Amino acid sequence: MPELNGVLETALYVEDMARAQTFFEGVMGLTPFTADHRFTAFDAGAGSVLLLFLRGETLETVVLPGDMGTIPPHDGSGRVHMAFAIAASDLAPWEAQLRDHGVAIEGRTHWPRGGESLYFRDPDGHLLELATPGVWPSY
Repeated sequence: MPELNGVLETALYVEDMARAQTFFEGVMGLTPFTADHRFTAFDAGAGSVLLLFLRGETLETVVLPGDMGTIPPHDGSGRVHMAFAIAASDLAPWEAQLRDHGVAIEGRTHWPRGGESLYFRDPDGHLLELATPGVWPSY
């Protein structure tokens, strides 16, 4: 069987793109690669990309210029979950960053392998996690 090399993209669907961009740039420190009225692509570190899509704006097939191809329709709703990998030494600075931006920490987990997770919400109510090594056997 061929191997997978990891998760390249993770997508969240948001109600207000400007508000979401402000949060992910200002609070999370992510840098956008590209954006338009319906999506923003952020560098999420270690070769991964966080895609924000304006809810309801990706319901039609996108035809790319020239012979590039198409992107099929997709959308999502509800408060979904995603995790960002962080170094254990960055846990306390991240707690301070969240506190300084008025972001409440909703949960904390100390995992059997030694990892720790902090849980909090973005402005659309998605559950975000900061996770240190030791959360999973592969991380």
